Amino acid sequence: MGQSVLTPGVARVDGELYVDGVPLARVAAEVGTPAYVYSLARVRAQYRRLETALAAAMPDITHRLHYSVKANSNLAVLRTLQECGAGVDIVSAGELHRAREAGFGGSDIVFSGVGKTAEELRLALEAPVLFVNVESEGELRLLDDVAGALGVTAPVALRINPEVTVENPHAYIRTGEKGHKFGIPYDDVESVARLAHALPHVSLVGLDMHIGSQIATWEPYADALGRIRPLFERLRAAGVDTLRWLDLGGGLGVTYDAEAPADVERFAAGVADAVRGLGVSLVFEPGRFLVAEAGVLLARVLYRKRSGGKEYVITDAGMNDLMRPSHYQAYHRIEPVRAPAGSLIADVVGPVCESGDFLALEREMADVAPGDLLAVHTAGAYGFVMASNYNSRPRPVEVVVDGDRFAVATERERLEDLVRLERAHLQWRSA
Repeated sequence: MGQSVLTPGVARVDGELYVDGVPLARVAAEVGTPAYVYSLARVRAQYRRLETALAAAMPDITHRLHYSVKANSNLAVLRTLQECGAGVDIVSAGELHRAREAGFGGSDIVFSGVGKTAEELRLALEAPVLFVNVESEGELRLLDDVAGALGVTAPVALRINPEVTVENPHAYIRTGEKGHKFGIPYDDVESVARLAHALPHVSLVGLDMHIGSQIATWEPYADALGRIRPLFERLRAAGVDTLRWLDLGGGLGVTYDAEAPADVERFAAGVADAVRGLGVSLVFEPGRFLVAEAGVLLARVLYRKRSGGKEYVITDAGMNDLMRPSHYQAYHRIEPVRAPAGSLIADVVGPVCESGDFLALEREMADVAPGDLLAVHTAGAYGFVMASNYNSRPRPVEVVVDGDRFAVATERERLEDLVRLERAHLQWRSA
């Protein structure tokens, strides 16, 4: 293992940005840009922080942390969390494959997602996963058919839409309000639960909720649990005696700009109070909370440009590399790896042929010049995983840092990779 660091993450040392014990300029010199760089020490620290808070608040309640793979599915990150003792929450067959490659056993895995195919359900049951979070009556019936064909019983938790209001930065990261595509509508849950209890090839083992992302306060969770607990109790009173899991999802917020960080101790204490005496084991599904602050996106300034009275800083990283600013109007702090004197107000944009290709708009920042390196902060979640080949641009390299050493975790795509799966000679089929 690499040398440990006192405060894992990004820091400025003698005027230069480091990730843990590694200067970012050294990383860029060796692997080029754009490049995602992740601090494994920061991932471990975030995991320990949440696990410590939960263990202190609920020593009498069994719980498991299942990392939400969609936030960052890099195998090195997954293996680090597996070594910490985490399980995983997945939403596709591809994430199932990655989880198994990283060393997670079937019982370490919860399979979520609103649109699972029959093939994905089959793979889940063959793993076999801890349970499948079912989001509709149609999925429940299909899962019963798939389990019957395999001659097994499928462990099922029903994802409930608690239909509560969540205040967070963007509508796209709210998932528990009335009318959302996620989960079973609250008023329908009891009838679907009775069906699950009656079907021959499924076992209803739990209830699940996930109300959204970037949640900094306890109140939305309190509102949701205030609706979930009585539902749990009514189902047990109606004879559904197989319920033993309560999956509370994730959503704990991180700081991108001036947001208050999530109060994990308050969260843990609130959950403990809300479920005490219910006689269930808990599953938590943190994603962004564990990895966002561990990552930066390194980019190099290509050009400076002035147009229409505006200053532009044009970099080699674009919306295909980091989609969040364009898609969510998300803020990411940006600073030079080696800070020059002076400041300016500029749009930081990429090379993609879209007016929506930007990393920041009207941003006060250092007066950088072509050739300077920029670090885009809090890029460890929903960064590389949302990257694309738009404009036929190869996706970036991913680098992990552990103490005072670093390694390439994902090679930068090459131009030939862009056409590797395409066929130059078509094999026509008759209609």
